[in-house]
Amino acid sequence: MRPSQIYCSVLVGCLAGCLLPRYSLAAAPSTFSTTVGHTLLCMNQLDEQYFYNYFFQAFGKPYKHDGGAYWFKADATLWGAPIKDVLVSDEQSLYSFIAAVADVPPEKLEAAVVDAMGIRHQVMEAGKFPLRQSAPGSQIVYFQKRSKIYCVKSKYLRPY
Repeated sequence: MRPSQIYCSVLVGCLAGCLLPRYSLAAAPSTFSTTVGHTLLCMNQLDEQYFYNYFFQAFGKPYKHDGGAYWFKADATLWGAPIKDVLVSDEQSLYSFIAAVADVPPEKLEAAVVDAMGIRHQVMEAGKFPLRQSAPGSQIVYFQKRSKIYCVKSKYLRPY
């Protein structure tokens, strides 16, 4: 490689790294399955500021702010299912919630949760796209051809 080609390669790499927004696809931290997984199953405290910071540090800036939530691209696995996005409610939302988009249909995600955690999600609504809910309160729903699992709590009923 000639010096001018090396210079151009370095310049392009620097510009891409410095000027483009950071939407990271970094691997999930080692605490992801317990911290996020347990909260998605409504088995942990749900603090939106904590999870915003956790996702920001793990995955970089949210790639969108939509539907009362910050959306982060994730390269993660929960209960053996690939996770593509994680979401956390924003300050304006009436509810505190955390969610994850799994790259499997709801039936497979529910089976993975049962195998890994022993927690079942019962079908609550019959139909083509049924809602599934666990005893602790987490829900699994269809999200296009994938599934979304989430835990939602009222901001006004926080324990003291």
